[in-house]
Amino acid sequence: MSNSTQDRIIIFDTTLRDGEQSPGATLNIDEKLVIAKQLARLGVDIIEAGFAFASPGDFEAVSKIAQTVGTENGPIICSLARARHDDIKAAAEAIKGAAKGRIHTFIATSDIHLEYKLKKTRSEVLAVAEEMVAYAKSFTNDIEFSPEDAGRSDPEFLYEVLEKVINAGATTVNIPDTVGYTTPSEFGALIKGIKENVPNIDKAIISVHGHDDLGLAVANFLEAVKNGARQLECTINGIGERAGNAALEELVMALHVRRQYFNPFFGKPANSEESLTNIDTRQLYKTSRLVSSLTGMLVQPNKAIVGANAFAHESGIHQDGVLKNKLTYEIMDAQLIGLTENQIVLGKHSGRNAVRTRLKELGYELSETDLNKAFVRFKEVADKKKEITDWDLEALVNDEIKQAPELFKLELVQVSCGDHARATATVTLRNPSGEELTDAAIGTGPVDAIYKAINRVAGVPNQLIEFSVQSVTAGIDALGEVTIRLQHEGRVFSGHAANTDIIVASAQAYVNALNRLYASSQQQRQHAQLAINS
Repeated sequence: MSNSTQDRIIIFDTTLRDGEQSPGATLNIDEKLVIAKQLARLGVDIIEAGFAFASPGDFEAVSKIAQTVGTENGPIICSLARARHDDIKAAAEAIKGAAKGRIHTFIATSDIHLEYKLKKTRSEVLAVAEEMVAYAKSFTNDIEFSPEDAGRSDPEFLYEVLEKVINAGATTVNIPDTVGYTTPSEFGALIKGIKENVPNIDKAIISVHGHDDLGLAVANFLEAVKNGARQLECTINGIGERAGNAALEELVMALHVRRQYFNPFFGKPANSEESLTNIDTRQLYKTSRLVSSLTGMLVQPNKAIVGANAFAHESGIHQDGVLKNKLTYEIMDAQLIGLTENQIVLGKHSGRNAVRTRLKELGYELSETDLNKAFVRFKEVADKKKEITDWDLEALVNDEIKQAPELFKLELVQVSCGDHARATATVTLRNPSGEELTDAAIGTGPVDAIYKAINRVAGVPNQLIEFSVQSVTAGIDALGEVTIRLQHEGRVFSGHAANTDIIVASAQAYVNALNRLYASSQQQRQHAQLAINS
């Protein structure tokens, strides 16, 4: 479908590719698959599942998502590829299991990138772009091309590149504001210029991709929509490189709440109630929570749409107005994004089938093994917490799903502390060889003591760079979610755990991150050994 007949917005989700490039947000294959399934339930049109050529793990993740989520009625599964033969071939191989697959190839077009990164002339880049799009076209008909750093490229050169790649077979041309440099009026003018100056632009969808370095990504995208862009590349919670990407939930709800304003840009009557996207908005909050939990990237309370305070009212004037009529201070209904009052449905006497049924209603389809693990955790928490909310249940399940390989296993954690005592922690770990090791340490506080004791036992060098705690629900017996990040040799590894005991959760999160670090180190050693042997 050409952009001239496109009467709605295509949502291209790159949470699993660009979003995963957030420092410390690395996901394993199973975690990516869980998110991909939820993105399909959310109704995204395209999932950019990864960068197949980047690593064997990335290739496997794209391939598995293509086979599992890329069904006939599911989203298009896309892999990113540089404008190189090997990249494109790997992308084609990875997406072949999908009913609908896309190859997204790119090369930079700004003079600064040409001179310092590519060390190529404009004519060389033009030739490469044309050749690689044609090569990608030999594998699939759905080809997307991005002129990297388009926001700082010479418009005349940009027009020339786009015309050539469309002739070579590109069906979508994506205009990235790679460094988050442009302002809304500039970005809108760039899209307008492309529509007016690329002769064959009606044969392709105009897409946009942008980063939030100046906090303008969403505003830039909405201005691009007004000027003819019909595909938006975004991420859940706006995660991504540096300051992140345009946030999917903000774009979708802006187009929904203000559709009377945007309708005329799609040739529709202003009062049309037809949705401008295919997104099931009731899945937004749950998707946000899932991505936050699995990546370990907490959502700030004042985050638009999905933040904890997005529908909270502290001011007495606001509270009075909302009680009389929600429209006085709320421009959207919280239920529209899936944020409803918690219904207490489970307790310590609830059985496995009740838990399974409720999880299925919440969108979780667990294997028998995962269900058994989740049920054990449920019973543990139910013995300590009288009422189990949907949020508690989701936290428990996500905690089980996102566990790293259990190389080190926490067997015991015991802490002694107080205002006139030195915090002391004793831990017992089972190491990858199956040996139980116990040690103790003194710290500035209980968590510091735990982490020092774990490090003494594990003997894996690392630096703790972030520690955060968040309550899942209100109340003294609430589950506490702990997220930490460890750094080792320039790489960041996240750990996450949920427990009614925040000290235990802290220890579990640390071991979780340590396992990711250790597994990565072992994998690097194996690859190095294979390289030596070959």
